[in-house]
Amino acid sequence: MSEQAYETVLVERHGPVARLVMNRPEKLNTFSAALRRDMLAAVNALNADPALRVIVLAGAGRAFSAGADLEDDFDGDPGDRGTATEHMLKTEYKPSILGITESPKLWIAEVSGPAAGIGSAYMMACDLVVMAKGSYLYQAFAAIGLIPDGGATWQLLRALGRKRALEVIVGGDRIYAEQCLEWGLCNRVVEEGEETQLSLEWAAELSSKAPLAMQFSKKAVAMASELNFGDMISQEAAMQNICISSEDSMEGVMAFFEKRPPSFKGR
Repeated sequence: MSEQAYETVLVERHGPVARLVMNRPEKLNTFSAALRRDMLAAVNALNADPALRVIVLAGAGRAFSAGADLEDDFDGDPGDRGTATEHMLKTEYKPSILGITESPKLWIAEVSGPAAGIGSAYMMACDLVVMAKGSYLYQAFAAIGLIPDGGATWQLLRALGRKRALEVIVGGDRIYAEQCLEWGLCNRVVEEGEETQLSLEWAAELSSKAPLAMQFSKKAVAMASELNFGDMISQEAAMQNICISSEDSMEGVMAFFEKRPPSFKGR
């Protein structure tokens, strides 16, 4: 598949794994108009690629992303800045963040340095998170008179509970990797400089598993936070119907009895 040219992101391919890199290192990968545009296009393109099963999201240089670019030019009436920001969040950030959370593929955040502001929303939108020891999540909004956006309040509430989520939001403290691990905001913490290798190795391991099972596992976990227990049992049953009727399920059973690695095709 030919790769689209982007101004502010890079796409690396490793077989069934892609690594999407926010590439504004001189600006700590803060979101400009160009990065917002490129992220949406890249997320959509990677999600639509049938050859890919897992995608790693990373930032170039010293940061995952330090949030919105506060120096990004706004050429309208200053009084319209609030309306313009609301429109931007709904039409540029929201589709790419939902593209990650609603993707049938697994997304892994590879976090170096700060994941701040809207950058933290992208980190938390990913299904799995690997953080370097010195990296941190930072809700910087209160310091500039704002509230979290990009779905960060939703993510923090479900990960931390009401009181701790509110403390993180209004307190504005950096939540370093080890604390993120303890609080359930990340899955693995590694030494500085090892986050790329571990993320890609983990992605490769997950890409060898049955794609339908991975897709419906992701969907089931998302649904479980919204449905009651009885409805969730019914939803699991419906998704299990699809999985157990698939060629991959039959392949998995055959491989088990033949004592060989399975070869899953995603159907």
